[in-house]
Parts: sequence; structure tokens; C-alpha cells
Amino acid sequence: MALKSRREKAIEYFSAGMLCSQAVLAAFSGECGITEEQAFRLGSCFGSGMRKGQVCGACTGALMVLGLLCGQSHIGNAEERGISNRINDRMMDMFEEANGSFICNELLGYDISAPEGARKAAEEGLFADFCPKMVGSAADILEIIIEEMKKGPSTAEPPGRNVSG
Repeated sequence: MALKSRREKAIEYFSAGMLCSQAVLAAFSGECGITEEQAFRLGSCFGSGMRKGQVCGACTGALMVLGLLCGQSHIGNAEERGISNRINDRMMDMFEEANGSFICNELLGYDISAPEGARKAAEEGLFADFCPKMVGSAADILEIIIEEMKKGPSTAEPPGRNVSG
């Protein structure tokens, strides 16, 4: 039997009841050097756009993966900061290009921070039908960025980005 792809694992975790952020991070937990349980805990406060409909939790989970793989780890290291800024921008730009936005409320078409918006999104089956697509999209984009990073940091950089910060 073939091993499940990380995309399949992420969607499976989400379908089993984990949040989008938890699902994406957990699917890549082995590569990040953390356990599945640690990934679930770390991602537990970022689903549904941090429960406010802001940045999609699937994106947030992906950014956590990228931070663990190549984030700044030394105080004052501008090179590390520049790399993590470029990788962050690459992830967010690719997700927005693929899905039209990276904001949860915009993706779903409802303000899910409000009870009425969350109810309508649930009634339309968006959490069950649409959100797994976002989880899969984030996992696919992560795979692309990780492959680009293996070829060298310059291949994962979006052109013309200012990385100061």
C-alpha cells in the first residue's frame, strides 16, 4: 500500500475533526521535527482565521511549518530574517493566487466571527466541503516551496519583494 501524501494526511486530519491549522502542521510534523501531538497543540488556536475569520488557518499552519523549517532562530540575524520573510511572502502570494484570498471570511463569503455568519457557512456545508480544499491547497503549496528551498533559497523568493522588517 502506498504511503499517504501530506495533502491526503492533512485533509484526513481535518475531516477527523482537527482545525485547518492543526491539520496542515500535523501533516508536516515529521519533517519539522515535532510530534503530531505537538503539532495539534501548536495549531489549536489558529483555526477559522484565529476564530475571527482573519488569515485562513490552513495558511497559518503552513507558515508554522515554514517557520520551523527555515525561520529566524538567532537574535539579530538579518539573513535568517530575510529568508523567513521571503518564504512567508511566497506562501501567502501563492495561496492568494490559487484561491483568490488568504482571508478566511473572504474565502467563505461570510463573517464567521459572528454567530449568524458561522451558522450560514455551516448550513451551506462550507466547513465540510470548501475548507478541505483550502487545507489541500496549503499542503500542495508547501510541497512546492519545500522543493524550491531544497534547490536553494533564491528559487523560493518572489521577485521584487522588500524583505526588510
